[in-house]
Amino acid sequence: MAKTDSIVSFEKVSFEYGHNKPILDEADFVIRRGTKITVMGQNGAGKSTIFQLITKGLAPSGGKVNLMNGLTIAISRQVIPRPDLELTVRDFFQKCFKEKVYDIDPRIDEVLEAVNLRDHEKMHERIVKSFSGGQQARLLLASALIQNPDLLLLDEPTNNLDKAGIEHLTQFLVNYPKSVVVISHDADFLNAFSDGVLYLDIHTRKVEQYSGNYFDVVKEISARIEKENRKNAQLAKEIQENKDKANFFAQKGGQMRLVAKRMREKAEELEEEKVDVRKEDRTIKPFTIPNQNDLVGELVKIFSYTVLGKNHKPVSRKASLSLKKGSHLLLRGPNGIGKSTLLESIARGDAKGVTIAPGVKTGYYRQDFSTLNFDETVLKSLMTAAGGFDQERVRAVASGFLITSDVIDTKIGSLSEGQKGLVAFARLVLEAPGFLILDEPTNHINFRHLPLIAQALSEYKGAMILVSHVPEFVEQIRIDETLDLEK
Repeated sequence: MAKTDSIVSFEKVSFEYGHNKPILDEADFVIRRGTKITVMGQNGAGKSTIFQLITKGLAPSGGKVNLMNGLTIAISRQVIPRPDLELTVRDFFQKCFKEKVYDIDPRIDEVLEAVNLRDHEKMHERIVKSFSGGQQARLLLASALIQNPDLLLLDEPTNNLDKAGIEHLTQFLVNYPKSVVVISHDADFLNAFSDGVLYLDIHTRKVEQYSGNYFDVVKEISARIEKENRKNAQLAKEIQENKDKANFFAQKGGQMRLVAKRMREKAEELEEEKVDVRKEDRTIKPFTIPNQNDLVGELVKIFSYTVLGKNHKPVSRKASLSLKKGSHLLLRGPNGIGKSTLLESIARGDAKGVTIAPGVKTGYYRQDFSTLNFDETVLKSLMTAAGGFDQERVRAVASGFLITSDVIDTKIGSLSEGQKGLVAFARLVLEAPGFLILDEPTNHINFRHLPLIAQALSEYKGAMILVSHVPEFVEQIRIDETLDLEK
């Protein structure tokens, strides 16, 4: 390809957050016109940082980020900024442009259609926070699309999307004629449209560029890791042999000391040849969410509930569900039917038609993490959840969720979305609730942690209501009853 095809190039780009947190070290890569690229790398490797460097939200500490003249870029972030939740849909989209767009309504309709969200005429006046989590994810996506950029940057775009939403988005990206760069943990989704991968190595802090679809690249990286491991094992053997010989000759004295010195130097040379093997992401430790003691009889009773029908109108439905100790209920339904609203009202204790037995403590995992106080440090939040337990136990639980000493004194608001999710789980462990409510607990969480989270939920001995759009995750959890809100 001609060099003119390049729309973004990184030339020896280095970046660090302060002196103790280097992210990139002289990284090089090129994004060409019309390509669909996946960014891979461990949590904390700096995937979102690359987006920030492209959009000039951050400046490199060394090297150059080159953008094609006049390149237009739009980014779909993971979450809607809190102040924007109060805006109308029209104002939310208007904010995407530096200057006022007078014919914006038809353009809004077009992008809402593209993300499968156009349900009735009065959409433009609706307040953003009145939409469900899945619908807000679609609004974020639409806010990038409406700008019709040369380069579309998508950060975890499938979070909160139901199956239909993911299929719609996949088809859109397959047909999108311009360049796209995506960060996601959803392998099947990525494989459907990717023709290249940027792999951030968290140890070397370099970016490796691969061409090919997602699954091919993952295979190639795995083969390379295996080869590096074999090479290192061979070198380790040679190093040990040289050290053993050096010790043997050193004891002989005289001329043999020179031979021993050469052997040691050879061992050092071989040591330098060893490559930093990519280590897999660290996973959280297996954990248990303890349940409240003395739980007996019926803990939660659902005899009616409200969903949103056509034109966003509430519809009441009858039910007859009883959750006792150890009962696990799965709540199903498409984006926008009111799953999160129902869970929120149950958690608050004011859902019509739902009663929680007196004294039952509720643990609530919200998909937007709004149960967390973003101004508190992680330690303070966990100490509160533990009801003033000793700090040693709190720190032990935290470390099991990869919340290390350098993170525990950080404010929750400055954590990544994935880290906020792990803090939310650590809080549930410390709270030991009798009734657990989980709204999309896989969002933003590294896929390596999911089997351990599924195991903990499956073994939870209190009452539980779960909402999740990830079938592979739900399959790993013991579910006793399902309530489909659409039926």
